[in-house]
Amino acid sequence: MLWTPQVEALLSHKSVRSFLPEALPEGAIETMVAAAQSASNSSSLNQWSLVAVTDPALKQQIADRVARSVPVARIPWIEEAPALLLWVADLSRGAEITQGAGKEPVVLDYLDSFLMASIDAALAAQNAAVAAESLGLGIVYLGVMRNIAKELAEMVNLPQHSFITFGMAAGVPDPARSSSIRPRPAQPAVLHYNQYQQDPDRAWLSDYEAAYQTFRKRQNMSEKTWAGAVVESATSMDYLGGRKALRETVIQRGFSLK
Repeated sequence: MLWTPQVEALLSHKSVRSFLPEALPEGAIETMVAAAQSASNSSSLNQWSLVAVTDPALKQQIADRVARSVPVARIPWIEEAPALLLWVADLSRGAEITQGAGKEPVVLDYLDSFLMASIDAALAAQNAAVAAESLGLGIVYLGVMRNIAKELAEMVNLPQHSFITFGMAAGVPDPARSSSIRPRPAQPAVLHYNQYQQDPDRAWLSDYEAAYQTFRKRQNMSEKTWAGAVVESATSMDYLGGRKALRETVIQRGFSLK
């Protein structure tokens, strides 16, 4: 590998689920957004937005509602984090500008437009995550926000043609409850040159399972294999939480998905 300080910082990433009871430094969210706006975005259309939830009462309402969608009483990392960042795939600006020009935004009815805005939101969020970590902050992505997609859109007053793709809890990590860097599969599992190399033998899997088990034991997590987790995610409807009706919600938000 080629080694630089930036590569080292990227490889040091870990999800943070334990935060100190401290506010974010002044300017932290604005710095994260500046980094997010510097990410690549499709055709420079700027089709994402961020709702930064810093009001404790609203954040607790969201945490309570999410907890009811999963088999736990509470989600402490949402409650503890001083900021809950909701990353929005946002075509509402484009729709409004187009309609203001006396035309109909017919292209926004197609699946690619929804996918494009969702990808741009993800690219922006990852830039923001890297910026946050450079400031000594910690983050964890929150796909569970899609469990309550319909209610959440109403709670934060989203316009039509916008959708919360995922959330991100951000705050000052608690060093007394530090997490570890999760292992990743060896590169042959994900890296292909020129042609997709199908590997039915999965020679990399045994080493990855060993690293996966070591990580879980170190974090005092329940016994589970990685392959077992993959199978469960593909077969258990419980894994979807409240996302079974997600397509219907997305269409109600103004995305026709043609």
